[in-house]
Amino acid sequence: MMRDLALGLRLAVGGGRMSGAALLRLAMTAFGIALAVAVLLPAAAVHHLIGAQAERKAAIAQVTAPRAGVAPLLVYNWYASAGDDFVQVTAVAVTGANSPVPPGLSRLPAPGELAVSPELAAKLAAPGGSSLKAQLPGRVVDRISREGVSGAGDLTAYYGVPAAQIEAEGADGRKVYSFGRPYTGLGLSALVLGVILPIAAVLLLPLLIFVTTASRMGAAQRERRLAALRLIGLDARQVKRVAAAESLVGAVIGLAAGIGFFALLRTFVADILPFGLRIFPEDFVPSWPLVVVIVLLVPGLAVGSALFGLRRTIVEPLGVVRQGKPVRRRMWWRWALTTIGVLFLATTLAFDRGEGDTAAGVALSAGSVFLLVGVAALLPWLVERLVERLHGGPPSWQLAIRRLQLDSGTASRVVSGLVVVLAGTILIQGVITSLGSGTARQVTPDGVAAVPVRVDTTAAHEAGVGKLVSAVPGVTGLHPARNLTFRSGENRDDGVIGDCVALRAQANIGDCSDGDVFYVASAGRDAAPAGKLQLQAYSRRGEVNGPEWTVPGKVRVVQSGGTASVGGSLLVTPGALGALALPDSSVTVYVSGTGDPQALTDNIARAVNPLAWNASVGKSDYLGDFRARDRQMVESFRAVLITASLFVLAVAAMSLLMLSIEQISERRRPLAALSAAGVPIGVLARGALWQTGIPVVVGVVLAVAAGLGLTAPILRLADRTMIIDVPVLLALAGATVAAVLLVTGLTMPLLRQVTRLDTLRSE
Repeated sequence: MMRDLALGLRLAVGGGRMSGAALLRLAMTAFGIALAVAVLLPAAAVHHLIGAQAERKAAIAQVTAPRAGVAPLLVYNWYASAGDDFVQVTAVAVTGANSPVPPGLSRLPAPGELAVSPELAAKLAAPGGSSLKAQLPGRVVDRISREGVSGAGDLTAYYGVPAAQIEAEGADGRKVYSFGRPYTGLGLSALVLGVILPIAAVLLLPLLIFVTTASRMGAAQRERRLAALRLIGLDARQVKRVAAAESLVGAVIGLAAGIGFFALLRTFVADILPFGLRIFPEDFVPSWPLVVVIVLLVPGLAVGSALFGLRRTIVEPLGVVRQGKPVRRRMWWRWALTTIGVLFLATTLAFDRGEGDTAAGVALSAGSVFLLVGVAALLPWLVERLVERLHGGPPSWQLAIRRLQLDSGTASRVVSGLVVVLAGTILIQGVITSLGSGTARQVTPDGVAAVPVRVDTTAAHEAGVGKLVSAVPGVTGLHPARNLTFRSGENRDDGVIGDCVALRAQANIGDCSDGDVFYVASAGRDAAPAGKLQLQAYSRRGEVNGPEWTVPGKVRVVQSGGTASVGGSLLVTPGALGALALPDSSVTVYVSGTGDPQALTDNIARAVNPLAWNASVGKSDYLGDFRARDRQMVESFRAVLITASLFVLAVAAMSLLMLSIEQISERRRPLAALSAAGVPIGVLARGALWQTGIPVVVGVVLAVAAGLGLTAPILRLADRTMIIDVPVLLALAGATVAAVLLVTGLTMPLLRQVTRLDTLRSE
């Protein structure tokens, strides 16, 4: 046995007079294996990455259950604005010598000191970090280590304060006796799996098809060598061992190359992730069981594919005999996969629109994977049935149809990877585009331009905020607005009480004077509330009831036009309330000023820094910032989606190229005979084009149907209208056509070579 394997290894790297073809086959096999391993290893590392983050998150969880003999740590959490993101700031105050210290810190920060996460420290040190620093209280004296954050991109900080400052917050301040909860393992929700599994299928199936295609490249030459080995005395089993060893060489080389590429990727993976994602390279490690599976599975797939290619081939000492075309394909398992996928997706009809739970996620994930695999398995059957019914046409068309009638399965299997890519692309872009369409309808009110800065505070600190902000250079006016709720029985309407400038920052209300009342109509309610309404406020200490207020007889109803953050809201000027005493509530102070809005925001943030969580500063046009971020996320996702799809499409095109080269090499004798009989080279080239293009066209049609069928139930559960990104689909369709043309063009030199007359004489 070992001698047979050694002989196969020598043939793989030598191959006698066919060394050039052998080396090409070896290189393509190794490349295919390396590509698959380079994708499988990062995919296997995702589970460990998420698990490490979840484990650290459990380790830093706050435990509020009292413990005897432990002086609790007083904490208060709030979020400070950081551009498009937010910084989670945790105020901490010790109550004794043995107060617990959060993981990642060597000591607790003293009053006025800050300890920041690695990502927050990097943002503070980057250009423009002064704006972020203005939003944070205290001075930075320490950095949280990796053990104190769940992920590398966490923006967190610990801020030391006196204990009395947190005790003044009452129930909102918590007593923490220790940190860390038991880690119960990683439990991915079914809804998350419903997204991950189809993406995995989209990425992996074309790569596995490419591996099997590459491992079977040069089959004709290999079979002739095996026949020669039979002539010198090897039996059928020995020949198969030689073929297996020959394929194993490329698999091992590719496996080593893929592992090397993954090791290189780990060193800079944190800098190349899309959407601003950050990870610790130490977390990006595949678990050993999955590594063992990959190391055994991928080479085993290459070897198994080579042996599978010999299943209908009889290698004899004087030549190779291929068995005739088998009877019709076994269809039961192909239709079974597709039917199971359709049934799983159909079960989601039992859930109402906009609703769904774990069961719906299981049905979506299982149905998506079964349907993707099922349509890929159905493609060879569809192509076979189609070409059986095609007759006539120009000579090039007849050559292609006849060749597909004899053997359409190989080309269809290669194109199956393309079907999976296109169907998955339609699914992913349809879901993301449709889910992201809702934020695009929000419009910033026109009055926001007059008050570019807002300070969110409480009624108790309104006077202090006003005093500090008024002293900031460039501030020209303050316009406080109380956020209340107006209740009549079971009906509740959100409301804002402020002057006309503050109300214009809520909606486009038009002319306004003190004493006016406006009602911003919602989609389901156009009539303004009337009669007596009770004023209610929600403070940090809970719900607070205020006095009753009688709605004036004249309330101006305005349409939101997408400008109001909450539809169905009352906008009231102080004159309409008279002398009513308002309950304590949250207050938004809109600030007008001159100069650069960003500089004004930074200066106001520095001024109110001593108030810490009692004054949060940001832009009044926060909706515009969110819309810009959403647009950027959608554009980034579109770029990543197109890049990944084109990458896998390129893999499918390489599989088509190798298949075309293999078929031309196997058919060089009949091609040379056709050329000698007077068939122009253009006819043969167009025949090769149709032979590749027909399965591709059938695959594209099947992919569109499958992609739309996968997208519809997901968007139904999300209660969103399906929106298809036509430019993306047209780009992929154009890339598909270009791939077919490119494959045909690249095979032209080989086609010209095999159709020369001296080639026919050598045969």
